[in-house]
Amino acid sequence: MSASDQHDEAHHGALGSRLNWLRAAVLGANDGIVSTAGLVVGVAGATDSRSALLTAGLAGLLAGSMSMAAGEYVSVSTQRDSEKAALAQERRELKDSPEAELAELAGLLADRGLSEEVAREAALQLTERDALRAHASVELGIDPDELTNPWHAAWASFLAFTAGALLPLLAIVLPPAPVRLYVTVGSVLAALALTGWGSARLGSAPAGRAIWRNVGGGAVAMGVTYGAGVLLGAVGV
Repeated sequence: MSASDQHDEAHHGALGSRLNWLRAAVLGANDGIVSTAGLVVGVAGATDSRSALLTAGLAGLLAGSMSMAAGEYVSVSTQRDSEKAALAQERRELKDSPEAELAELAGLLADRGLSEEVAREAALQLTERDALRAHASVELGIDPDELTNPWHAAWASFLAFTAGALLPLLAIVLPPAPVRLYVTVGSVLAALALTGWGSARLGSAPAGRAIWRNVGGGAVAMGVTYGAGVLLGAVGV
C-alpha cells in the first residue's frame, strides 16, 4: 500500500468518524427539542404558571440529558469491550497459528477482488508491518488505536440533548403568557426543520422528506401533550 493510499484511507476513515459524531449530535439535539417541547407544552395546557413550566422544563432537560448520557455510555462501553475482546482473541490466534492467520488474511483480501498471488503478497507485507493491525482492519473492521470512547459518547449525547432542550425551555418561560405557546410552537417547528435538513444533508438523503417528517412528528407530539394537559387542567388534576 502506497503512502498516498494510506493517506486516503486515513482521510476517509476520519471523515466517516466525524460524520457519525455530527449525525449523533444532530439526532441528540432533535431528541432534546421534541421531548422537552412535548413536556412544557403539555404543562402549558394545564397551567399558566411560569414556575411550573420552568420546573417541568428543567426536570425534563436534566432527566433526558442524563438518560441519554447514561444510555450512550453503557452502549459504547459494551461495544468497546467487544472490540477489546476481539483484538485479544486475534492476538492469541496470531501467536498460536501465524500461518493459518496469514492464509486467512490472504483469503479475505482475495475475496475483495485481488488475485491469489497479489492477495498472498499483500498479506505477507501487511503481516510483516503490523499483523494485528492488518487483521483488525481487514477481518474485524477495527482500528486498534481508535477504539470507541464511552466518555466521549456520553458527553456528546449530554451536550447535544441539553442544547436542543434549551430552546423549548427558554421559549416557554421567557415570553409573556399570552404568546408563549405560539412562540414555543413556532420556534420548535423551525428548529425541527433545521435538524431535519441537517440530518438529511449528513446522510446524503432528500431534505424535503426529512424536514416534513421531523416537523410533522414534533407537531403531533406537541398536539397530543397539549391536549392531555388541557384535559387534565379541566378536571383539576
